[in-house]
Amino acid sequence: MNTPDWMDRTSLLLHGAGIEKLGSAKVLVAGLGGVGGAAAEQLCRAGIGQLVIVDNDTIHASNINRQVIALHSTIDKNKCDIMAERLSDINPQAIIRPADIFIDGTWAGEILKEKFDYVVDAIDTLTPKVELLEACIRSNTPVVSSMGSAGRIDPSLVKTSDIKNTSHCKFAYIVRKYLHRKGIYEGIKAVYSTEEVPAHAIVETDGSNHKRTIVGTISYMPSVFGAFCASVVIRDILSGEPV
Repeated sequence: MNTPDWMDRTSLLLHGAGIEKLGSAKVLVAGLGGVGGAAAEQLCRAGIGQLVIVDNDTIHASNINRQVIALHSTIDKNKCDIMAERLSDINPQAIIRPADIFIDGTWAGEILKEKFDYVVDAIDTLTPKVELLEACIRSNTPVVSSMGSAGRIDPSLVKTSDIKNTSHCKFAYIVRKYLHRKGIYEGIKAVYSTEEVPAHAIVETDGSNHKRTIVGTISYMPSVFGAFCASVVIRDILSGEPV
């Protein structure tokens, strides 16, 4: 196959068969914040051929410290539109399908009737996150789910495991609890950190924007989580087996 010049370095590492596997893959990325935006970009730069990117939010000034698409020039713009434009500029041959919607169980069940090689769950709101994860399990779609990246500063403590083995992460605990109510105990790969979140980094909110708390975040940690998610997807696709 003819590999575009911009993929020369990737081709040196993966050779033709690997490039072809990634180029024929279709991945859904749900949530385009700090984690999902980074994951989508790394998947695109690796040569994933089709990406469905989902988020119904706009870019806020408070996103600038950690989100790849957040700039002063993009404030108030639609995240899906800006990310789709960015990904198409990285790989013009890729098929990029933006979906400006709020994920719920009905939508997740419908979209997953398509065959996806992988789903990246980078949603930070509990109900849609759990509904997407349930839909992935019910449809037998491989999924990697990001737990809480906020409140952490040490990348060396980021880990991947089945969600049943996550620890030291309150968000993971709550997600597990909700999944257990649906009879789901394993089968979801999770990216999480064992670093404790300091109490001073957490602020209670009025519950608007589907969030009960806001947690302080450093610039690089969401991108680290996103890179871990992208790594799981890429290695699984290349190997044909779970990693």
